[in-house]
Amino acid sequence: MLTLFFVLATSCSKTEENFYSTLFGIVSDNETGNPINAATVVLSPSGKTTVSGADGRYEFKDLEIMQYTVTVQKAGYLTNRKTVTVVSGESVQADIPMTKEK
Repeated sequence: MLTLFFVLATSCSKTEENFYSTLFGIVSDNETGNPINAATVVLSPSGKTTVSGADGRYEFKDLEIMQYTVTVQKAGYLTNRKTVTVVSGESVQADIPMTKEK
């Protein structure tokens, strides 16, 4: 009986993990390649928002499997968007370069 419980508990956990994934990336200056700190990163259609760190990194965890649009904004830069498909049980990288306004 204990073995059956362990198998069921383990299989449920694994199945649950496969329905969610992580999306991460680096926001950088298109010209210099330098990371951009404090850029606002919005994920649609989830409506989740985060801010890039000093190293330009951002991350969204526990995302449902679907296609998302990542929109990045920062004063002095043009808004940039990227469409990304989040795959079951995998981490997906979406680096976003930004171009300075002229």
